[in-house]
Amino acid sequence: MPSPASAPRRFVRRFLDALPGDPETARTTRQVHGALWSPVQPTPVASPRLLAWSQPLADELGLDDATRDDPQTAAVLGGNAQWDGMAPYAACYGGHQFGNWAGQLGDGRAITLGELVGPDGRVHELQLKGAGPTPYSRRGDGRAVLRSSIREFLCSEAMAALGVPTTRALSLVGTGEQVVRDMFYDGNPAYEPGAVVCRVAPSFLRFGNFELPSSRGDVPLLRALTDFTIRTFFPELGPPGPTAYEAFLREVAVRTGRLLAQWQAHGFVHGVMNTDNMSILGLTIDYGPYGWIEPLDFRFTPNTTDFRERRYAYGNQPSVALWNVARLGEALLPLFDGREAPVEEALAAYQQAFGESATALFRRKIGLVSAETADDAALLQELWQWLQAAEVDVILWLRRLSQVARQATAPTAMPAELLACWYGAAETGHVAAGLAWLQRWHARVQGEPGGAAAAAAAMDGANPKYVLRNWLAQEAIDAAQAGELGRVQRLLDVLRRPFDEQPEHEDLAQKRPEWARTKPGCATLSCSS
Repeated sequence: MPSPASAPRRFVRRFLDALPGDPETARTTRQVHGALWSPVQPTPVASPRLLAWSQPLADELGLDDATRDDPQTAAVLGGNAQWDGMAPYAACYGGHQFGNWAGQLGDGRAITLGELVGPDGRVHELQLKGAGPTPYSRRGDGRAVLRSSIREFLCSEAMAALGVPTTRALSLVGTGEQVVRDMFYDGNPAYEPGAVVCRVAPSFLRFGNFELPSSRGDVPLLRALTDFTIRTFFPELGPPGPTAYEAFLREVAVRTGRLLAQWQAHGFVHGVMNTDNMSILGLTIDYGPYGWIEPLDFRFTPNTTDFRERRYAYGNQPSVALWNVARLGEALLPLFDGREAPVEEALAAYQQAFGESATALFRRKIGLVSAETADDAALLQELWQWLQAAEVDVILWLRRLSQVARQATAPTAMPAELLACWYGAAETGHVAAGLAWLQRWHARVQGEPGGAAAAAAAMDGANPKYVLRNWLAQEAIDAAQAGELGRVQRLLDVLRRPFDEQPEHEDLAQKRPEWARTKPGCATLSCSS
């Protein structure tokens, strides 16, 4: 019987065989022209050790418990070994960063190991983040630290459990090495433990993959990439050609609009919505300085790099995504023979998809599941205006609102379970305004055809009790850096069931504690990894 390490796993080379690669194999930083990828091997680490593992994802990939427990697996997922059929490479792409064209960027600390065929025939790209330098590392070392790796590992799986389209994370491997990072770019570098995340997606293709060849006038390369993408990931659009190109841009726009609606509904803030961080498949990718709104603040961004402009703040995310779709459309103009109409149609499709999806999601969050009435839009708008004015924990407030829906009569005072969601003292004026809204809303919900109980059940399925708040992630990081991984595993287990009550984990569904308001990693993060 073959050992787990040599058990058959089938890898394919769709991307590598269909598209031109860089003839050079050195890791030397360079401009790469006429190619969409560069062959590069991960740089081995001192002592790879498996720290965390996503069994549900492993099951999808056909990786059993024996594979998880085999020491060779930690070596493969830490960059020290490879399974048969793997062909590592780094992708070449560009992007707009904070609104400015940055030219060539590429996978500076990510190395794709290969495309694994799962038991159901689906293909999954396995990519190591933190596996060493590539030709696109510029001045970086290609490594990642434990704190950012834990954040990416946990958030990828948490978002998947919420039902948000996302890349996934299979494993977290400690490297046994120290990495120097200046966490806030303030001249205070320090050694931190290194780690590698194996992230998984059908593809990591992003807007920037198309922008770079277009910016260089390399239309044959742009066309080859677009043709490959349509054939591989959008076959329903028909054979590549003018009609499929236009449909492709519209489909990307629609998927992006739906994704942004889910981010907004769950209060997720990406932090770095550069075009090189936007998935062509409409997935959430590249988890850096992300965060969740706690009090509702449309100007909230967790990213210290963005504090001045707040370009990627919570309230700006939908318009920034629209701007990003426009940049993708510009990149594809050579395939439209310079016609701008397909781009304008795609932007309209984005706006329609976002609007319809956001409306449906936000309605469901307050129990409106039947046909829209004349007053529903005003009811939603008034709620979000009130939540912005009152410093309450939005995630908890909306989750507990279903308890009020189940009550037979409208409240005559602000319910205690909602009062407990305030940060600081609840101002009398805000409480009164909130109570007036609750009374109007309660009457509306009681009129739902399925009754208040059905509306409350819909609310509980739309408002998670557990999300990866930054302070929870930081507590797990602090414990892991001290050698205790139990908090990472506990968070992983709880976040897999974000809509369930899980009373034994009530401490993970609380308001942000006061100590976390200003603590690094809890209130503020940077792009540093």
